[in-house]
Amino acid sequence: MYDYYLGGKNHFAADREAADKWIAAVPSGPIGPRENRAFLGRAVKFLAEEAGIRQFLDIGTGLPTTGNVHDVAQAVDPTCRVVYVDNDPLVLAHARALLTSAPEGRTAYIHADLRDPQAILSNPAVRDTLDFSQPVALLIVSVLHFIPDEDEPADILAILLDALPSGSYFVSSHVSAEHNPAMIGAAVRAYHEGGLPAQARDSDEFARLAFTGLELVPPGVVIASEWRPEGTEPRPMPHEVNGYGGVARKP
Repeated sequence: MYDYYLGGKNHFAADREAADKWIAAVPSGPIGPRENRAFLGRAVKFLAEEAGIRQFLDIGTGLPTTGNVHDVAQAVDPTCRVVYVDNDPLVLAHARALLTSAPEGRTAYIHADLRDPQAILSNPAVRDTLDFSQPVALLIVSVLHFIPDEDEPADILAILLDALPSGSYFVSSHVSAEHNPAMIGAAVRAYHEGGLPAQARDSDEFARLAFTGLELVPPGVVIASEWRPEGTEPRPMPHEVNGYGGVARKP
């Protein structure tokens, strides 16, 4: 569905059917996913161009679509290395087929769950691809709202960030019900009814969870479409985006 919202080609009839029903009920529904993806692209471009990051650990990759992390990073420097992590075997199969690195760089793909950070960090493909003595950008974009408080997301993040050296960065975004509580509340209930965890958090909760102890890159934690926007065209309203994003550096 996410890929369909973004105008990609890696989705199925069932995805299109479900997405079309959502769009019929909430015409502005695809705006949030599109702005979230654009935020990811701008953040990766900033990290590669301005922060000099050449290593990326993208947890919760999702099906390959437009503007993948290695596409953006390797457009700046073809030597960039990226490890993609997801807990869906279908994602892994598509990633192997579609997420092809530039010859000078490298991409790797592992099947793992964010809720088991030690398994991610100890995976041989991760250790073989990334040099943890040098700065790494950790990307957990549009994923933390699927980790409710009872799964202790702060502890998960602490384990991952503790493994990264000084000068590393963390990029994250999160759904919020602050600006459109009816729509986001309905979406969370739909996930719960489907047996899937989901928890919207407001901007302060997200900031405390994701960036405590880190140095936020200006403009801080903002509506995803407002993080270093490019171009002069009008941007969507907060109640259409319904999500915050931020980038921070580990001191």
